[in-house]
Amino acid sequence: MSFIIYSPCRRLQPFIRYYWILRTNETQDVLTFPIGCPQLIFHRLTRFYIPEFEAEQARFSISGQVNFPARIQSSGDVETIVVVFYPHAIGTMFNIPVSAFYNQEIDGYSLGDKSLNILADDVLNADDSQDAIKMIEKWLLSRLEESAIYNFNRVGASLKHLFIDNSISVKNMAQLACLSRKQFERVFFNAVGMKPKEYSNVVRFQKSLWLMQNGNRDFADIAYSCGYADQSHFIRECRRYSGTTPAELLKTQPVYSDLFTSPF
Repeated sequence: MSFIIYSPCRRLQPFIRYYWILRTNETQDVLTFPIGCPQLIFHRLTRFYIPEFEAEQARFSISGQVNFPARIQSSGDVETIVVVFYPHAIGTMFNIPVSAFYNQEIDGYSLGDKSLNILADDVLNADDSQDAIKMIEKWLLSRLEESAIYNFNRVGASLKHLFIDNSISVKNMAQLACLSRKQFERVFFNAVGMKPKEYSNVVRFQKSLWLMQNGNRDFADIAYSCGYADQSHFIRECRRYSGTTPAELLKTQPVYSDLFTSPF
């Protein structure tokens, strides 16, 4: 199995967290959690099967914000390229509301975007994955919407503080964005594809994964550090986003926080 991570070019670094490429002939069955970041997914060979949707991902799929765990399965012969966006960045590239991707695995071809369809064809038929990533970057650079950058920066300021203080209120996030609460909730939803309160819950869960990933096994301390009301609240939220309790999760698989861990 080969798993390679690439950093985006300098101009795209505020928008793209990273690209990853998976090549394997091994059977896959992996439990995934809400990571808080939309993704573009290109399956150059075998596609992933998602039991929760009772369907395979499309060869070119757009994965939006989700609030539930899901399994990813494949029978092998995989070569997949994934673009991982920052939470509020995908709207700078697309001309449809990001909320359309909420809890969805959308076939990218179904959007009817001619240039996007051409990109997908080129990526899926490229000689190798590295060439495909160059094609993706060229397309992303061409699609940056300067008109969307203003709200991108506003929402980014609030997200920066949310990642530091998981218990920050929506009201205070709105103040950091210099918007009324009502305006902020609309702008945030349009940029992130999830309402601020719900997204805060995903961030809090990801922070708890990061603490467990780094050796913390004191669930009461994790609850306090992440802004949960108490240990019972943390356990309920963990069950909601992972399908199991923290104790069982630690027993069954390696715990990893995508949102709070730098792949580099």
